[in-house]
Amino acid sequence: MVIPIIGLSILLVLTSTSPFSLDSNTGCNSHDWDCSLHLPLWVSETEKAAIEDRLEGWTKDLETSGADIAILASCLKKPLRPLWISQKTVIWINEVPDYDSWDFTPIILVSASSTSGVTQHRTTSEFSWNYIPGAGDDEESWARGLSPNLFWNHAYDLISTGPDVCNQKVADIVEKDRVYRARRGQDAPQITIKPSISESSPCLDPLLCSDLSNITISSSDEERGIFWLGSTDLALGSSQIAAECSSNVDCVLNCDQWPISVHHQEAEAYLHLPIVSSKMDRFSLFNNLSSAVNFAKSNLTKGRTLLICCHDGEDISVCVCLAILISLFNDEGLFLASFLCGLLG
Repeated sequence: MVIPIIGLSILLVLTSTSPFSLDSNTGCNSHDWDCSLHLPLWVSETEKAAIEDRLEGWTKDLETSGADIAILASCLKKPLRPLWISQKTVIWINEVPDYDSWDFTPIILVSASSTSGVTQHRTTSEFSWNYIPGAGDDEESWARGLSPNLFWNHAYDLISTGPDVCNQKVADIVEKDRVYRARRGQDAPQITIKPSISESSPCLDPLLCSDLSNITISSSDEERGIFWLGSTDLALGSSQIAAECSSNVDCVLNCDQWPISVHHQEAEAYLHLPIVSSKMDRFSLFNNLSSAVNFAKSNLTKGRTLLICCHDGEDISVCVCLAILISLFNDEGLFLASFLCGLLG
């Protein structure tokens, strides 16, 4: 939503501070421009109203920013308006009007990503929306230290390397740039990339070890990719690993969007909860936690081992596992049912 807000803020500044007159080319008076907020259809009225309430403050910030509004005013003949194009957009080439006939200057916003299959729906407390990935607003999680300038300076090299060695190529570029800036006394912090579970040996954050000293993570060569949580009979892994190694555990809780084929014959030994990312449905995890905990309780009470998996074994499955630990285990990592039986027995 950043570009529509910026575009409208510019228009409000132009129409409120610049002495525009009738343009000889378009015959359009700038004071008659459409300065309403245009957003995509999937944005709720509640979110739109919240943006409109803050527009006046953003416009004042732009006015006092020192931006050269006069230069922009001299070249902008029509108001700015964003248009959104995704893979689901249908455009009939022979029906696109001539640009001169448009009463606005379009800002074309393109997403190359596939739109999600999650449909809009209202809940009792919040509005949920369609999510289109690929906005690029969280580059710290995927860019691996690569800045925009570094990317464009090495774009062809990066593209030609292919996916198998792309990460290593990025690391080399980032490190060479860091060394270059460090030798010239410029700010050059060391870039640390967080490894995934599959790339690193199992370990816990030192800050957590004091609170989880009785629960350790282990993995064997025969079960590479399955990570056991101490003596809790709980394990984590990806859905692919679960499909390949399900014979090594008694039951599987699959939190991936897609079902997997497992070796267990008993229906009660396998549960599929298609939980999606919070970006696609913020209540998906919450709505499935009760079923996950009940499934775990039923099987752990019988002394069975439980593998909890999701797409990569690092996100949703971890959240579900934490919910199970909090609900069914004490601070020492002991299963509460077994713990109570020991006290009573």
